[in-house]
Amino acid sequence: MAYKDEYEVARLYASPEFRKSVEAQFEGDNIELRFSLAPPMTSKTDPITGEQLKKEYGPGMEKWFHRLAKLKGLRGTMFDVFGRTEERKRERALIKEYRVLAEKVIADLTPENHAFGVALLSVPEQIRGYGHVKLRHIDQAKAEEQRLLQAFADPKAANLAQAAE
Repeated sequence: MAYKDEYEVARLYASPEFRKSVEAQFEGDNIELRFSLAPPMTSKTDPITGEQLKKEYGPGMEKWFHRLAKLKGLRGTMFDVFGRTEERKRERALIKEYRVLAEKVIADLTPENHAFGVALLSVPEQIRGYGHVKLRHIDQAKAEEQRLLQAFADPKAANLAQAAE
């Protein structure tokens, strides 16, 4: 029921394990990291695609990751500025939708539709990425969810259709 928000990204980049993994992959004492980011409140939008444009940030960004990671306690509160974005609102809505779906699957589960129920409850695993990539995956996952809902409701017809393919 979790999603990767700005606090989680900051935590991952600020972790000592991240730095160690980078140092293990490259030689030298002065490794300089650069980050391509599209902060939700400051990034510009591509006029053609409508997608947020990434901007490159230098090594000074690491100190901001450490600071932001410490602010994760703001998540979900009125002080969570990132929680006001459409993307975060959509992610919270997806969690509520998933809970409703899980209750439906549990209530209507039979031996015949069990495999479709398991597949339905696994659909959110297809939602990956960040920003416009995540939005594309949400659309694909929702289409798959609709297909599986039909199969869950009528497993015999779905099995016949699969056998005919």
